Formats: sequence, structure tokens, C-alpha cells
Amino acid sequence: MKAGIVGLPNVGKSTLFNALTRSRKAEAANYPFCTIDPNVGVVTVPDARLAVLQKIAKTSVVIPAAIEFVDIAGLVAGASKGEGLGNQFLANIREVDAIVHVVRCFVDDDVIHTMGSVDPVRDIDVITTELILADLDAVEKRIPKTQKSAKSGDKDAQAELALLERLVPHLNENKPANVLDTTDDEKKLLKHFQLLSAKPVLYACNVAEGDLADVDGNPYVKQVAEFVRAHHDAAYVPISARIEYELIDLSPEEAKEFLKDLGVDDSGVSALIRGSYDLLGLQTYFTAGEKEVRAWTIKKGFKAPQAAGVIHTDFEKGFIKAEVVSYEDLSTLGSTAAARDAGKYRLEGKEYVFKDGDVALFRFAN
Repeated sequence: MKAGIVGLPNVGKSTLFNALTRSRKAEAANYPFCTIDPNVGVVTVPDARLAVLQKIAKTSVVIPAAIEFVDIAGLVAGASKGEGLGNQFLANIREVDAIVHVVRCFVDDDVIHTMGSVDPVRDIDVITTELILADLDAVEKRIPKTQKSAKSGDKDAQAELALLERLVPHLNENKPANVLDTTDDEKKLLKHFQLLSAKPVLYACNVAEGDLADVDGNPYVKQVAEFVRAHHDAAYVPISARIEYELIDLSPEEAKEFLKDLGVDDSGVSALIRGSYDLLGLQTYFTAGEKEVRAWTIKKGFKAPQAAGVIHTDFEKGFIKAEVVSYEDLSTLGSTAAARDAGKYRLEGKEYVFKDGDVALFRFAN
């Protein structure tokens, strides 16, 4: 699963990508389009539960969950018509599963703003409009072909046509597809259409170093918060890409001390990674033993055999039962033996839907 980092040029996308991936893969320069080809990096998901499980399992090996981030070059007004290499960049967005939209919420005369001033709501609207225009074009092109199939009596085509015809006025009102009121069946169709504005979005408010300790006092962050809640049904995360980039070469202890001096307890990157993980519809279950403690990534709603399948396809094919205990019970009781004695371990069958934080052992037939 991939999350694409998007935004206008010079809002801090590449700096943020480098901070997320703890690398310097992406060029960050004070001019538009310093990124053309997308940069890709795998990022581990911060999870304090792993350290607790490590102590319980008495192991030295811990493997966290991971997701992929893609640094996509800056979009500009007119991108849907090819401005600023827009067609290429929109195609890059089509390949990701969710969007992290970086919004500039700081003033710095030394950093060029392509639109001449800092106005995060306007900037969000520029990007959203380009995604919507690209989607409107795709929807209008799809309708004639779907109409032919629908007229022949194809029920799937009729359902598709009904949704397409609802999308046209919705998009024309400059509303993204992800806020259209849809049924479960229509949600599946939307995924099939691969619309850009149908992808879930998390807004990253890039603030100045001095604003990080009091982000609620930043007027630009306030504007973003009010706007995205009202118009995009989305969450936002304040972050200082510049500070996070400076943490790359520091040890965890040094980074913690650095952030403490700035008046903050946690890294904005950690919150952004966890937010992106949730945005992608992902959750974690664990396996824990003397060999290793490992976080496994599954989609929300996965049943026990599907969860087993992420370890190995044979586990899913030969699934018999899952032995499951919640992280909360295991961590409270302090050991596997105590959890078993307390009756907190249970056997679950094929219909069990895994929950975030489940600790599991699978029984399967070869």
C-alpha cells in the first residue's frame, strides 16, 4: 500500500519525504519542479506496543510494520490540462492508494511561493480542483461506453452508469469524489474507476520551527483545520518538515532531547506515519515468541484466514484455527502463561475478524 505526498511546488514535500524515510533521496531546492521522477521509500510504523511484547517474549528481534511513501512532484493550477508536466504528475497520483497533501503554513521570504503568498485554503483548493477536473474528464469519457452496455440490459453497467451520472454534477460543484454519499457497492465501483479525488486524504500542515510548540496558535493551521473538516471530511497533522529533516542524523535519544528543547514531546513524523497507516485502511496484529516479535499489516476487516495469509499463503489455504489474545490483556497480565491461566487466550475460526493489536498463533494443515 502506497501513500503519495502531493502539494504545490515549494511547500516542503521533498523535505518531508526525506524526514519520513530518514534519507536524502529527494532533492529539496528553492525552485519549482526540483522533483520530476517520483521518489519511493519504505517507512516503518512507530508502535510502542512492540517494546512491551519484546519484554514479554524475551527476544532480541523486533520487526515493525511498514508502509511505502511516494514523493510526487508539485502540482500547479492547470495540471489537468498539462501545465507544469501535470499529466505525468497526475498519473503518478493514480498509482498510490492514499494522499498526504502537504500545505504550507509558514511565512519565509527566502522560500519562493509559486502563487505569491501563503494561503493554505487557496492552495488546497488549487490541488483539489485539478484532481476533480481530471476525474470529471475521465467520468465524461467513460459514460458513452457504459451507456451502450447499460442499454443492452447489463445490470452491472446500469449500476455503473447510475453512479457516473451522479458523479458528474457532484464533481461540477468542485466536490471531490471521496465525499459523495455512496453505498458499499458504489464504493467498490469508485475504486474500479480509479478516480484521483476518490482517494482518502490526510493534510500535513507544514509549520515553522518556532510554531511547533503551539500549533493551535498558528492561524494557517486553524484555517486548514476548519476547511478540511467542513469540506473534505479529512484529518490534519501539524508538522515541521525542516525540523524533522534535521533529526535524520540524530540518535533516538538525541532527537528526543532536541524536540524537548523545542517544547514538544513527540515527532510530527510519527503522528503522520500513524495517520497515513490508518488512512490506508490498515491495522496491525502481532506474532510474539522467542524467535521474534513481529507486526503484521492487514486491511481492516480481514478475517482470520486472510490475516494468516500475510505470513504465508499456505497458512491461509490450510487454516484450521487462530489462537488469539488481545494486546491489552497480554500486556496487563505480563506473560503468556498468566494470560492463558486467566482464560484470555481463545480459539477463533474462519469467520473471526481480526482486531488491531491481536496477538496470534495459527494452526494450519500442510
